[in-house]
Amino acid sequence: MTDHSYEVSVRWTGDRGTGTSGYRDYGRDHVVSAAGKPDVLGSADPTFRGDRDRWNPEELVLGALSQCHMMSYLHVAVTRGFTVVAYEDRATAELDLHRDGSGELTGAFLRPVVTILEADRVADAEAAHAEANRLCFIARSVAFPVHHEARTTVLGADASGGTAG
Repeated sequence: MTDHSYEVSVRWTGDRGTGTSGYRDYGRDHVVSAAGKPDVLGSADPTFRGDRDRWNPEELVLGALSQCHMMSYLHVAVTRGFTVVAYEDRATAELDLHRDGSGELTGAFLRPVVTILEADRVADAEAAHAEANRLCFIARSVAFPVHHEARTTVLGADASGGTAG
């Protein structure tokens, strides 16, 4: 297999004229860039004096987990022979803070709602989340558990036609 590499640039834009002369004296705003792509406007979480209208690092990690799981899941669907026609996720993560100012993400919950075509493949669709998690590059790289609370529905089935996974 071929190894891949990635490159991004992060540029701090929060200097208010006095640099980091004090904790309240600088902004947390920054720009994440990659060649040929739109910039991502970043900041800290508002709890840490960041801008709530910009992406924070914790959201970006969670977004990467959710995206990676979805891409891995769609791959598994193809290899197992069932058809996904819709996929949405509402992911959450928990951050624990310590007295010394450090902290870490301690867990993530992905809550994908997957719609498939084949009513007789719901069990396969639900089981595919474990394989997708095993394949997901980002989930394999983080130091915290990634949990799944998935739901599978069948296109055209009434509201009771889906099953919880």
